[in-house]
Amino acid sequence: MLESVTLSALASALDGLADRQRAIADNVANVQTPGYHAKRVAFEEQLLSAVRSGEGHVAATTERSLEPTRLDGNNVNLDTETLSNIDTVLRVQLATRAVDGKFSSVRTALRS
Repeated sequence: MLESVTLSALASALDGLADRQRAIADNVANVQTPGYHAKRVAFEEQLLSAVRSGEGHVAATTERSLEPTRLDGNNVNLDTETLSNIDTVLRVQLATRAVDGKFSSVRTALRS
Protein backbone atom coordinates (compact mmCIF):
# COMPACT_ATOMS: atom_id res chain seq x y z
CA MET A 1 0.00 0.00 0.00
CA LEU A 2 2.85 2.41 0.71
CA GLU A 3 4.12 1.90 -2.85
CA SER A 4 0.75 2.43 -4.53
CA VAL A 5 0.14 4.30 -7.76
CA THR A 6 -1.95 6.77 -5.76
CA LEU A 7 0.86 7.69 -3.38
CA SER A 8 3.38 7.85 -6.20
CA ALA A 9 1.07 10.15 -8.17
CA LEU A 10 0.45 12.34 -5.12
CA ALA A 11 4.19 12.61 -4.49
CA SER A 12 4.77 13.56 -8.14
CA ALA A 13 1.97 16.12 -7.95
CA LEU A 14 3.42 17.69 -4.80
CA ASP A 15 6.89 17.80 -6.39
CA GLY A 16 5.46 19.44 -9.52
CA LEU A 17 3.48 21.94 -7.46
CA ALA A 18 6.59 22.81 -5.45
CA ASP A 19 8.46 23.42 -8.72
CA ARG A 20 5.58 25.62 -9.86
CA GLN A 21 5.69 27.64 -6.64
CA ARG A 22 9.44 28.22 -7.12
CA ALA A 23 8.84 29.30 -10.74
CA ILE A 24 6.12 31.74 -9.65
CA ALA A 25 8.44 33.18 -7.00
CA ASP A 26 11.20 33.60 -9.61
CA ASN A 27 8.76 35.25 -12.01
CA VAL A 28 7.52 37.74 -9.41
CA ALA A 29 11.08 38.48 -8.26
CA ASN A 30 12.04 39.29 -11.87
CA VAL A 31 8.98 41.31 -12.84
CA GLN A 32 11.19 44.36 -13.56
CA THR A 33 14.17 42.49 -15.07
CA PRO A 34 14.57 43.48 -18.74
CA GLY A 35 14.53 40.48 -21.07
CA TYR A 36 13.28 38.03 -18.43
CA HIS A 37 10.75 35.48 -19.67
CA ALA A 38 8.35 33.91 -17.20
CA LYS A 39 8.75 30.23 -16.34
CA ARG A 40 5.88 27.78 -16.70
CA VAL A 41 5.85 24.37 -15.01
CA ALA A 42 3.81 21.52 -16.48
CA PHE A 43 3.24 18.01 -15.21
CA GLU A 44 -0.52 17.38 -15.14
CA GLU A 45 -0.84 15.78 -18.58
CA GLN A 46 2.18 13.54 -18.05
CA LEU A 47 0.85 12.57 -14.62
CA LEU A 48 -2.54 11.64 -16.05
CA SER A 49 -0.87 9.44 -18.67
CA ALA A 50 1.35 7.82 -16.05
CA VAL A 51 -1.58 7.02 -13.76
CA ARG A 52 -3.57 5.58 -16.65
CA SER A 53 -0.65 3.30 -17.48
CA GLY A 54 -0.38 2.14 -13.86
CA GLU A 55 2.73 4.11 -12.99
CA GLY A 56 2.27 7.38 -11.14
CA HIS A 57 5.75 8.89 -11.09
CA VAL A 58 6.60 11.78 -13.41
CA ALA A 59 8.94 14.74 -13.35
CA ALA A 60 7.71 18.25 -13.99
CA THR A 61 9.05 20.22 -16.93
CA THR A 62 9.89 23.90 -16.79
CA GLU A 63 9.77 26.01 -19.92
CA ARG A 64 9.97 29.68 -20.78
CA SER A 65 6.65 31.38 -21.43
CA LEU A 66 5.94 32.35 -25.03
CA GLU A 67 3.49 35.06 -24.00
CA PRO A 68 3.99 38.50 -25.57
CA THR A 69 6.64 40.73 -24.02
CA ARG A 70 6.63 44.35 -22.94
CA LEU A 71 8.94 46.86 -24.59
CA ASP A 72 11.76 45.83 -22.23
CA GLY A 73 11.46 42.18 -23.34
CA ASN A 74 9.95 40.99 -20.06
CA ASN A 75 6.69 39.00 -20.19
CA VAL A 76 5.84 38.52 -16.50
CA ASN A 77 2.22 39.41 -15.81
CA LEU A 78 1.49 39.85 -12.09
CA ASP A 79 -2.20 39.05 -12.55
CA THR A 80 -1.29 35.72 -14.17
CA GLU A 81 1.25 34.95 -11.45
CA THR A 82 -1.21 35.80 -8.67
CA LEU A 83 -3.92 33.54 -10.11
CA SER A 84 -1.41 30.77 -10.74
CA ASN A 85 -0.19 31.04 -7.16
CA ILE A 86 -3.72 30.82 -5.74
CA ASP A 87 -4.47 27.80 -7.93
CA THR A 88 -1.21 26.13 -6.90
CA VAL A 89 -1.80 26.70 -3.18
CA LEU A 90 -5.28 25.17 -3.44
CA ARG A 91 -3.87 22.15 -5.31
CA VAL A 92 -1.16 21.69 -2.67
CA GLN A 93 -3.81 21.72 0.05
CA LEU A 94 -5.90 19.16 -1.83
CA ALA A 95 -2.94 16.84 -2.46
CA THR A 96 -1.77 17.16 1.14
CA ARG A 97 -5.22 16.20 2.42
CA ALA A 98 -5.28 13.23 0.06
CA VAL A 99 -1.91 12.04 1.37
CA ASP A 100 -3.12 12.53 4.94
CA GLY A 101 -6.25 10.51 4.17
CA LYS A 102 -4.17 7.70 2.68
CA PHE A 103 -1.95 7.53 5.77
CA SER A 104 -4.96 7.78 8.08
CA SER A 105 -6.22 4.58 6.48
CA VAL A 106 -2.87 2.90 7.11
CA ARG A 107 -2.86 4.07 10.76
CA THR A 108 -6.39 2.74 11.24
CA ALA A 109 -5.47 -0.60 9.70
CA LEU A 110 -2.39 -0.90 11.93
CA ARG A 111 -4.40 -0.20 15.08
CA SER A 112 -6.92 -2.96 14.35
